[in-house]
Amino acid sequence: MGVVCMAFKGAERQLRPGIPAPLEGSGLLPRSAGRDEEDFDSSPPDHSMVTVIVRRSLDLLLGLYFLSHIPITLFFDLQVVLPREFYWAKFRNLLSWYAKEFKDPLMQSTPVWFKSFVFCELLFQLPFFPVATYAFFRGNCKWIRMPAIIYSVHTLTTLIPILSTFLFGDFSKASGFKGQGPETFHERITLVAIYAPYFVFPLILLLFMLKNPFYEEKRKRK
Repeated sequence: MGVVCMAFKGAERQLRPGIPAPLEGSGLLPRSAGRDEEDFDSSPPDHSMVTVIVRRSLDLLLGLYFLSHIPITLFFDLQVVLPREFYWAKFRNLLSWYAKEFKDPLMQSTPVWFKSFVFCELLFQLPFFPVATYAFFRGNCKWIRMPAIIYSVHTLTTLIPILSTFLFGDFSKASGFKGQGPETFHERITLVAIYAPYFVFPLILLLFMLKNPFYEEKRKRK
């Protein structure tokens, strides 16, 4: 009897190096059982879907920015260069309230250089706003890249002197300023915060157009 048991155990060792072969393919054990961990796919997950979601989120955000810019330009900014008769009294009163409440010197005693910026906004930026709104809401419009770069560079250039004026300008009566300008550092920072989105969003747009692989132009190999 002992000899039979020893023979049975020896045969079991020969037929079972790890897991019995018949059981592995019979459905009684999962196919992955008994296999080395190296057999599993350890490749990193595909991030293409995440990239698409981030890009579309930025597209929609920029679309909202350009959409909101249309009424602001039409009903408020252009009052600086267009005749007052073009606007209802409610819009004129609202602009006057804003200029006095926040002590915006550029909207009270408008200098010539600021009027030139608003005139450029009328001629170049305003026609671009609905085009950009459509392109970014629709998505996958690679043709918007170059116009968006031109717009963002132009807007960033105009915002630099505007923000510098709020921070460092002299609005005292001795300087000949006729309106009511910011007097404290808090009032200056408040004005900067009001205009800051029109610097931040063009900067985001510029980086988005330059760094996003979707909008990058493929250079032809020589």
